[in-house]
This record gives sequence, structure tokens and C-alpha cells, in this order.
Amino acid sequence: MQAALDLIAQKGPGGFTFAEAARTAGVSPAAPYRHFKDRDELMAEVARRGFEAFADALERAWEQGRPDARTALERVGRGYLAFARDEPAFYAAMFEANVPGDATPALRAAGDRAFGMLRMAAEAVVAGIPGPGRPPALMLALHVWSMAHGIASLFGRGTGGRRALPMSPEDLLEAGVLVYLQGLGAGPRG
Repeated sequence: MQAALDLIAQKGPGGFTFAEAARTAGVSPAAPYRHFKDRDELMAEVARRGFEAFADALERAWEQGRPDARTALERVGRGYLAFARDEPAFYAAMFEANVPGDATPALRAAGDRAFGMLRMAAEAVVAGIPGPGRPPALMLALHVWSMAHGIASLFGRGTGGRRALPMSPEDLLEAGVLVYLQGLGAGPRG
């Protein structure tokens, strides 16, 4: 597993072979087959572990919605960006390795748990939006996820060749979510 993470960090999720992972781990080319059917199964396990760590990070950021849902949602967004920046190999395995989200039941459960944190935060925020025009929580979760993922992919992972920003990725996400929530009729935090 560690060899795969190291190779993903160096070469990207598609830049190495199963045999190369074995070599990097210092084991025989046949050794990984005792644990994984093939490279795809290895990548699915790396992605699963990434989603587990990601869900843990988002849960810590949520802090049970304290002191209010909007502040906690902002922390979840910052937690998303921090994970992408601090765990680039896991992030690449999760989102860039073309591993189907349902490759294994465990991977599906881990991915659902991570998205469930975003959805729970969205539900809490939506509950505070007045009126009959309250948006569906799933829509809010998907939009915030899309913003966070886009910002992480474009600006938040320390990769070269990206457009310079006049603010931090975290501030860009905060501003985007603020504008979005105001457009939905969400008033100030509280």
C-alpha cells in the first residue's frame, strides 16, 4: 500500500505497474498477488483507504455543526481542500485513477460515508433557509462538493502551471459558497 501511495505521488495514479509497486516495496513481483488480484484491486483499496481518511477529516471539520451550520460547513470545505493538499496520493487515487466508485462494497461504503458528511452539513444549512423555496439538501451538497473539488483540482494542490489566485483557495471557496447561499436566500450565519 505504501509503495502504491509513493508511486502515485511520484508518477500519478496511472504512471506505474503492479510489478513496479512490488519492486518499490522490496518484494517479489508475485508477492502482491497474495493480497490483490491485480493492479485495479490495489488501486481500489488505496481509494477506499483514502475515502476513509477523507471522511474522518470531514467529520473532524464538521465538529457536530458547532457553533452553527454555516460556520461548520465552511470548516468542512476547508477540510476538503486541506485533504486534497495534504494527501495528494490518496486524493489522486480517489478521484483521478478511474476506479469505479462501486469497485468493491467497502469502497462504495467509504465513498458514501465521505459524501454523507457533505450531505449532513448541507441538510443542517438548508434547515436554516426560510420559506417555501428552500432548496433540496442534496442539490446544495452536490454544488458545494463541485465547488470544493474544482477549487482543489485547479488551485489547491500545489501543482505548477495553474493560474495564480489573488486569494487563497480556502478564501475562494468561502466566497463562492457565500454567494451561492445568498442566492438561495440564506441570510447571515446564525
